[in-house]
Amino acid sequence: MRPIRRIASLALATTLAVGGLTLITSAVATAAPTKFRQFNSCGAAAAGFARCMAIVRAPSTSGGTSLSAGTVSPAATSPSGKSPTNLISAYGLPSATAGSGQTVAIVDAYDDPYAEADLAVYRSYYGLPACTTANGCFKKVSQTGSTTSLPAANASWSQEISLDIDMVSAVCPNCNILLVEATSASFANLGTAVNEAAALGADAISNSYGSTGDAQDSVYGSYYNHPGIAVTASSGDSGYGASYPASSHYVTAVGGTTLTADSSTRGWTETAWSGAGSGCSSYNTALTGAASFSTGCTRRAEADVSAVANPSTGVSVYDSYAYAGASGWLTFGGTSVSAPIIASVYALAGNTADIDNNYPYTHSTSLNDVTSGSNGTCSTSAWCTARAGWDGPTGLGTPNGIGAF
Repeated sequence: MRPIRRIASLALATTLAVGGLTLITSAVATAAPTKFRQFNSCGAAAAGFARCMAIVRAPSTSGGTSLSAGTVSPAATSPSGKSPTNLISAYGLPSATAGSGQTVAIVDAYDDPYAEADLAVYRSYYGLPACTTANGCFKKVSQTGSTTSLPAANASWSQEISLDIDMVSAVCPNCNILLVEATSASFANLGTAVNEAAALGADAISNSYGSTGDAQDSVYGSYYNHPGIAVTASSGDSGYGASYPASSHYVTAVGGTTLTADSSTRGWTETAWSGAGSGCSSYNTALTGAASFSTGCTRRAEADVSAVANPSTGVSVYDSYAYAGASGWLTFGGTSVSAPIIASVYALAGNTADIDNNYPYTHSTSLNDVTSGSNGTCSTSAWCTARAGWDGPTGLGTPNGIGAF
């Protein structure tokens, strides 16, 4: 294994003690980059395959704010996105005191050979307890459960993997992390990996990927139907339009917001992110809990809940496996951020054995309702425009503690 790149010193850093954890809350590098480029970690997916929903916002040596993925970036030596403490504060989470004994599984395609080493950098930087194979906190397996016969390495999906495991660390640092790597991005292989995660005892399973359009539970639903386990799925990053497995009857579909610090009592404000996926499934059965929320959809309405996803207000992630010229400390967005956040909140609540994905609908008062913003135009306004109560881009809202989970 190649050595981990050392982190350069910072000009200023502050810390905050939360329970038994000491978290670094902010850091200012000597010379913050002023130019950024933004790109999706994964390209478009063919029928029967999924694409990951990670969006990278990386420092750039030239150009403006939306450069191509091929532009080389300088390796960032300090984080510039939201920290664990920011997420804990924004969503009122008991991250320091809850989550012990819970396992959050991350399902992705291909192998990230540096996943555990990069995870160590992230957790060390933010003062989180070590999560390693040796201490039993971290485990990486193939879709058949092998720890030695792993898929081929893939740098683009490795960005997704780093994002996912860092978000579990941020929200539920006391949780165990199970990374299940599918042989490819086909739904058959990803679904097999979901089944393996369930068989290995996951309490929550996060899926930060999706199809380019709707799909049928009659074809793929058996992969995601795991009573007693919270299964989350990203709603998509292309604005209005349903995506699978988020449109499945068997998952919690997770939309996305723009999360900004402010001077309110909460300290944060959220609006619907313009890229968050949403819609009304053409095929799949509606959730019974959604019946009283006037979704305007006779079948499965997407999304259910949400969390930060806008890359411009995104989260810090450490990934040393360079892809498209980007490595080191990166800022990520996309509903690939929000899906593992919500899976980790389910783990913090510790109720997955006794609830299903209708639960947020009967406990919506324990969510931050997001009432402004849009992800496009559509025939039924609520499917693409935020409003009081349920709406497509943000669902019922974002966590306000763990009461809705």
